Amino acid sequence: MKKVVVFALSLLFILNSLAFSGTKELCEGGSFIDFFLDVRWEGIFPIKIAGVKIRGSKNNPDNPPDERRGSVICFCKKNGIPKIGVMVSYWNPVRAIETTKIPWCLPTFGMYLDFGDYWKNVGTVSSQSDAGYTFTNAHMLKFNVLDILNLFLDVPCVPHEGLDIAYFSELDPSWNNSLVAYFLNPEALLFANPIARLACVADSASVTATDWGIDQLFWCAGAWGNVYPFTGHSENSVYVRGNVLNMARLLYREARLAVSWDTALDECGAVITPIWIKSHHKFHQLKPVRGPILTIGKPTILWSSAKNPPGGTDKGSSDNFSWLIFKLVNCCFTL
Repeated sequence: MKKVVVFALSLLFILNSLAFSGTKELCEGGSFIDFFLDVRWEGIFPIKIAGVKIRGSKNNPDNPPDERRGSVICFCKKNGIPKIGVMVSYWNPVRAIETTKIPWCLPTFGMYLDFGDYWKNVGTVSSQSDAGYTFTNAHMLKFNVLDILNLFLDVPCVPHEGLDIAYFSELDPSWNNSLVAYFLNPEALLFANPIARLACVADSASVTATDWGIDQLFWCAGAWGNVYPFTGHSENSVYVRGNVLNMARLLYREARLAVSWDTALDECGAVITPIWIKSHHKFHQLKPVRGPILTIGKPTILWSSAKNPPGGTDKGSSDNFSWLIFKLVNCCFTL
């Protein structure tokens, strides 16, 4: 709980040191996140210990089809000495991603950061009002809920990162400029085109039928569209779908920059994966309305109803979203 206290004090310092403008009321229409009531804790399931699976809620997606089956005993080196252990798997809530209409809005915490008249317009683009397009800013929060609450701290395979702000799109010139984004990630030319997008039809069909997309089609986010280029522009007139696609883009961007750890590939420790494995992720909407546990690319027509109510809710303002990301953990607990 010490980390929670430190974080709360840090927020008080920010609130006292920043001035607020008229945008404050539009952004701060919600409450500070409630770790117990806003988080869908059933997302940690299924839990598998020595081959025995605890399924959890029937509304919670089961593990991906390629999960390790029958793994009970495992071996890992500890201080250079091979150790025997048992396999354990679960889903770890480790990231919160915000997609916001208002620059510098932090819907997860019900806060608006006002750094003055110049900075409040940073991150806005004229095309965000164009018909058929959605533009949002995005923030990546290291948000290991179990660490914050001092739970599962002895899991050896998971980076214990606690809580931190890792990315603000308002400070990234590539997020609102597709040309700059292409220069930074030139492989986007191979995938952000009509031919590559046709393959996403198969990915969409797979995630609709089985809950899980096709990992080999890493440039696709199921029914949401293409994750390339890494910008806040989404060719979606449906606002929730545009936001959730930008969430997926930022999640993949973190992996593409080799700053994201995959905790399901190697039972002896987390590894860097520049190409993300979609089936090792699931999520749920935190704000403005808490949503169900979902997998990457799940068609929004199946779950987005009333998830962005006009005028917002007591949890958060409309058009400003927060998404909680779960990552699959496969870990060898050595004896």
